[in-house]
Amino acid sequence: MAEQVLAVVGATGAQGGGLVRAALRDPARRFRVRAITRDVQSAKAHALAELGAELVEATIDDAESMARAFDGADAAYCVTFYWAHLSPETELAQAQHLARAARQAGVGHVIWSTLEDTRRWVPLDNDCMPTLMGRYKVPHFDAKGEADGFFRAMELPVTFLLTSFFWENFLYFGMGPKRDQDGVLALTLPLGESKMAGIAADDIGKCALGIFLRREEFLGKTVGIAGGHLSGAEMAAAMTRALGQAVRYHSIPPAVYRGLGFPGAEDLGNMFQCYRDFAEAFCRSRDIAQTRRLNPELLDFDAWLAANTEKMPVA
Repeated sequence: MAEQVLAVVGATGAQGGGLVRAALRDPARRFRVRAITRDVQSAKAHALAELGAELVEATIDDAESMARAFDGADAAYCVTFYWAHLSPETELAQAQHLARAARQAGVGHVIWSTLEDTRRWVPLDNDCMPTLMGRYKVPHFDAKGEADGFFRAMELPVTFLLTSFFWENFLYFGMGPKRDQDGVLALTLPLGESKMAGIAADDIGKCALGIFLRREEFLGKTVGIAGGHLSGAEMAAAMTRALGQAVRYHSIPPAVYRGLGFPGAEDLGNMFQCYRDFAEAFCRSRDIAQTRRLNPELLDFDAWLAANTEKMPVA
């Protein structure tokens, strides 16, 4: 049995689950995996236990429970779950709990799953996009970026992992192609002609494992990951090939997207506007070649589509 203990927050979620599975399937089994979840009785938790994970129940709303969960861990993957509550203040509090718990437990290497604070590009007094909740431009980005400071303040041995747009959003988040008035599938996004960095959710966990295995190389660093940089038109063309039927790309203004009315529409509309207007910066910080070095099994968009075509919710 490996001596190194890897504690994974959100072990039944997309990022944490990918890391747990990657570590347990590592032929060398260099980590003993501690899967941290709010409900150790869930079907997803039991599935991880069957793979060989140790299940530990804890909540990121309680720093002390997280410190107990991290106790004795050599490495820890820290992630928060904005879309469960839609509150940047909650996310900031949870991130602070994680940082404090990692410090209290003396974890030897922490990965904090983060995103850019978009206010460095679009100050609050810039009316090119609305300010949301009084102090954010893209709340689910800005809170994570602001929370980076907690991990620095605790002087943790940390790597900041910049994730990318999950391609699974096309399957489960209602962003996939839908039929227009002519009956033709249309991929509708407020991206203009810009490229957007994206990745398969499982590949995030595999990249995190690659970082943990190269601790000294990545301590104190910010590492961005992506499986591809694609425009809306390029994604629609790939979907056309995968689905065997035409998929058009339909670009709409971010303001239209913000007005769609579903929970988080304003947040996502601002996010896509940042992707559109600052595409070069977002893509430059997420190097595909480095991502592939961390994870040689990295899927590009075509390969991800090939594996997920049957799950695409199109009629």
